[in-house]
Amino acid sequence: MSELWSLTATEIGAGLRAGDFTARAVAEATLARIDAVNGPINAVVERCDAQALAAAEAVDAALATGDPLGPLAGVPVTIKVNVDQAGMATTNGLQLQKDLVAAEDSPVVANLRKAGAMIVGRTNTPAFSLRWFTRNSLHGATRNPRNAALTPGGSSGGAAAATAAGIGVIGHGTDIAGSIRYPAYACGLHGLRPSLGRVPAVNFSGPDRHIGAQLMAVSGPIARSIPDLRLALEAMAAPDLRDPWYAPVSLQGPSVPRRVALCVAPDGMEVDPAVESALRDAADRLSRAGWIVEEQETPPLREAVRHQLTLWLAETRRGADEAIREENDPDSSLVYERLSAMTPAVDVNGLLDTLQARAGLSRAWRQFLGQWPVMLCPVSGQLPFKDHLDTESQSAFEGIVAAQMTQIGLPFMGLPGLTVSTGTVDGPHGKTPIGVQLVANQFREDLLLEAGEALVGATAVNYAAVDISAG
Repeated sequence: MSELWSLTATEIGAGLRAGDFTARAVAEATLARIDAVNGPINAVVERCDAQALAAAEAVDAALATGDPLGPLAGVPVTIKVNVDQAGMATTNGLQLQKDLVAAEDSPVVANLRKAGAMIVGRTNTPAFSLRWFTRNSLHGATRNPRNAALTPGGSSGGAAAATAAGIGVIGHGTDIAGSIRYPAYACGLHGLRPSLGRVPAVNFSGPDRHIGAQLMAVSGPIARSIPDLRLALEAMAAPDLRDPWYAPVSLQGPSVPRRVALCVAPDGMEVDPAVESALRDAADRLSRAGWIVEEQETPPLREAVRHQLTLWLAETRRGADEAIREENDPDSSLVYERLSAMTPAVDVNGLLDTLQARAGLSRAWRQFLGQWPVMLCPVSGQLPFKDHLDTESQSAFEGIVAAQMTQIGLPFMGLPGLTVSTGTVDGPHGKTPIGVQLVANQFREDLLLEAGEALVGATAVNYAAVDISAG
């Protein structure tokens, strides 16, 4: 038998029900894995040993009495430090919030617990969850376990690095501008950004967020296999009316034609030849699996990026400007300065215009995805970036933003997206993960998962071989 920490969620469920091992044994193996590999990568910044073992005991007790088990019973998971978990600090990578201890779980964390998941640790994020790189003054830097020269992604870089290294089977992440999809891409994993309203999530440790974050920020899973993403979504999406955006929509939608729009360079974005090659190979695989694939032009995306950044910066200028100065984290201060240089401030009329534009853009995209139920496009226009490239120069930063057009723009319309890892290529910094993105209409995550499984199958990608000597 494989080591217990290396099993998928589906394998753990089958093994527990067959009596091959106990949930406690899985929890202990995963905690030992943290001991062995977390040092060099710094993905988990706060451990939850006691909570994990208590959850394991509850699963084993249910097995002993024949009580029903949840979809993630006995499955080790990690939680990002920007989400409330009772008794733990919701730091969001900030010195300012190191003592902000949550009194109760966010609905997404509560749902994972109800599904039987064992929370083994909390994962790192950049300060303010503001970058596609993961480093902060409180918890330090997270490194990519597949290639330390590359970013692990951000802002859920800790979640992806942990999952790739075998620390937890499923990593909880959040995504407002790619923070699930991009870390999955950089770490050679699959990552699902659900639709707005699919997964209930709110932090009771602070005030409600402003309208932009309410419309664009979601919680979702990162995993090594598509079946594990499906299980994780089922668990995370359980009803919780404490989130006013939660929508009780079935996880399985009506049948639609299996048609895929191949969009190699959405709205004219520049795309690296290796990324284009991965997209065309993915299109061929889907065609062989029976999907009709045709190359298409997308509705406007640059405009959505501009409006997304306008909302993001308007809220940051009003609600976090002083906190960024007080935290004085070098990375977040620099990124905020560079984003501000790219995004002029707007008055209330500009804000109203931005929200009005969202209706038209959402209409255009939903009509497009009505005709083409799945879109195949880049996760990023470039291979995973050299770590901390965004701090090198304003021009480097602007190049990164341009490459992240699909990461930033698609959330503006509330659409779901799935990063699918398709292998590795030889990049300028060595062996580099690569993948593609699938996009569908709101609440059609089922189509994304179906297409993802048609693309890469149900087999899990391999774990990263962490260089423990680096620790």
